[in-house]
Amino acid sequence: MSSNLSRILDSVDPFIGTAATELPAAQGLAATWWWPKAQVGNTHPGACHPLGMVSACACSGAYPTGYGRYGISTEGAPSAVFDDYLASGFTHFQQSGTGAIRKYYNYFRVTPMIEPLDALGTRWRLHEEVAEPGYYAATLDNGIRCELTVGEKTAVHRYTFPEASSARVVLDFSYGGLAIEHGTTVPLRAGLESLGQGCAQGTVVMEGIPLSVYVDADAPGWRQLVWYDRRRVDGGTRLDFDYIRRTTLRPFGLMFMGPARAGTTVEIRMGFSMRGTDQARRNLEQALPGGAGFDYAFDRTREATSDAWSSYFSQVEVQGGTPERRTVFATSLYHSLIKPCFAEDESPFWPSKGPFVFDIATMWDMYKTQFPLLTALNPAKGAGMLESLVRIAEEEGNLPIGYRMARGSDRFFRQASALAHTVLADGFQLGLEGLEWDWALVHMQDDLRRGYGEDFSERGVVHPISHTLDLATGYWCTAIVARGLGDLKLADELEAKARAWVNAFGPDGLLRDSSFYEGGRWNYSFRLLHDMASRIDLAGGDKEFVSMLDRFFGFGAEPVTQLGVPPFGPEFAIGNDLNRFEGLNNEPDMEAPWAYHYAGRPDRTAEVVHAALAYQFGTGRGGLPGNDDSGALSSWYVWASLGLFPVAGQNLFLVNAPAFAAAQLRFGGNDFELETTGHVESGIGADAAGGRPQYVQSARFNGRPLDQSFITGNQLHGGGRLEIDLGPEPSDWATKTRPPSASDRPDPSRGGARHQEFLP
Repeated sequence: MSSNLSRILDSVDPFIGTAATELPAAQGLAATWWWPKAQVGNTHPGACHPLGMVSACACSGAYPTGYGRYGISTEGAPSAVFDDYLASGFTHFQQSGTGAIRKYYNYFRVTPMIEPLDALGTRWRLHEEVAEPGYYAATLDNGIRCELTVGEKTAVHRYTFPEASSARVVLDFSYGGLAIEHGTTVPLRAGLESLGQGCAQGTVVMEGIPLSVYVDADAPGWRQLVWYDRRRVDGGTRLDFDYIRRTTLRPFGLMFMGPARAGTTVEIRMGFSMRGTDQARRNLEQALPGGAGFDYAFDRTREATSDAWSSYFSQVEVQGGTPERRTVFATSLYHSLIKPCFAEDESPFWPSKGPFVFDIATMWDMYKTQFPLLTALNPAKGAGMLESLVRIAEEEGNLPIGYRMARGSDRFFRQASALAHTVLADGFQLGLEGLEWDWALVHMQDDLRRGYGEDFSERGVVHPISHTLDLATGYWCTAIVARGLGDLKLADELEAKARAWVNAFGPDGLLRDSSFYEGGRWNYSFRLLHDMASRIDLAGGDKEFVSMLDRFFGFGAEPVTQLGVPPFGPEFAIGNDLNRFEGLNNEPDMEAPWAYHYAGRPDRTAEVVHAALAYQFGTGRGGLPGNDDSGALSSWYVWASLGLFPVAGQNLFLVNAPAFAAAQLRFGGNDFELETTGHVESGIGADAAGGRPQYVQSARFNGRPLDQSFITGNQLHGGGRLEIDLGPEPSDWATKTRPPSASDRPDPSRGGARHQEFLP
């Protein structure tokens, strides 16, 4: 796989998704989709390590992520608060692609200056920005060239100064969050200490997390000072704050200062930990062995992180594709591997060693596409994530719906229920090692009673109605683990509860009226349930179900007009009344294109996915249709481009026409080859205008005919060869054999009939 590796990695553009959506004008089917959610990717171009704990990026304090130039945005195009990209310094621990989650990190701001300390907080324009995996650089208006790189738990800054009589590098320990309403994060407690000889350390307690840093600076001949409220504390070496309120907060931190000749370089090395300054120092020293000075620390860190990215990119190689499509694909793979953050041995809540994973923000976005990709590329990481989820349940009382670097695992309960169960079921079926599955089953079962689960257990239906589907799926996934462990009685009981999904649907074949989180009942009505055969029967059969899907996806509909910048007029209500597919701008819609597979119409899936790949993604800063959501959107693009889609919790991958002629994958530690015949190149935007969807004519897996539209997760992870013959017209491939459903297996308690409405 090495021949094309460098080209694929070099194609990554971390600036994609950092600005308001600006995509090629949609044509055909894609022009009928209406997407109201925030039209900005919410990514940042900062330095990141794959699945690492630390990131570093220029910070303006604006939305999104602190890098951007917008006010907070939840619907339509974002409103700009700055006319250019600015930075008051460089911060750490950025979100990636999340929406309005209220709290953001951006801790330990580092600001190089040739101005007085009073000017701290000034926003300088960014010039000559460069971004690549593991590296970010820009020049400020004041002429200082700034470079950042990171390791898993470290960051290294390098600043090259113009000539100045008094230059400085200022570390602000008090900074956090975004400079927008409800976006600031204030430390509750803090302490820092100047250790002399270029070394310092400190801890801030942010959102219940004690985050520590150890600093080693290479600034020969410069003075080292602490400061408070933009004033030097002459002779002081330590600051301690036992209790800080927003009303009493004054900025404080550390500073290195001295004269600079043109070309003077200062390097700041930082190790981080959630277990104190001693561990932060060890993290830095382990990442940069070599004793005092850590010679060439910046270059060595950058090279090591580049190698880490290469190790992932070496597992996914594609052939063909236009340069634009390869750029979008490579960048999507990159964005898919920034989150969640793995911080081995760093849990601040329990003392033992082992995985600690945060920035699952939120699982509602990630469980369908990002988690399966992570586990395919690195099964050990996937197992570590599952172990961390179970440990969170042990320590905090429940499996999380989302989990950030903050105290509290129940912050996203309104979005969904029982999502960790799908990930655990997939991991169990894949045979991931290292988990105590008996103990995991206990927590899965207990967790089904939390939140909305108590009402579901008693009545078989809850509102918001989408939680009924979540909980029914959670019971099904828990039954998979129970049956696999030999507890057949428990598995039967859980499967009986899992049939309650039918209670969520009304007589029109759609979900019942209810409140919905960021969407409506049409958006939520086409998720891939564990019993799609019965779900289609409930809608009236294949023909009626396909007709509903066609209406949802806009087949035969007129083009629509998207929302602009708020405030909105009647166009918002008009768009809402369409009950239309929201493209890839909204998570509940992500799996809907593959619902056609279960009704024997994979050709329709091919048409919808082709339109999405052609018009919903692009190059440039505005190349994403909406929030990337910690890589959930980008991983959708990766899977769709490969002609595969994971069905969460069911150990299934649905097969579709791939966007590339061939791919060589290293999934589950084994080689998986994808080959096509009859493939015709199609680009994005204008390049796709003349392109038409391609349809699977026939397929073979390991040399044997594949007449069905799916393979199992074990087959994908186990390695093999999938050959797909493509053509310009629909065929009868996979129209008779459907993906498996729960009702395919006879139910002895009902005389072998398909499951009917569940009554507890």
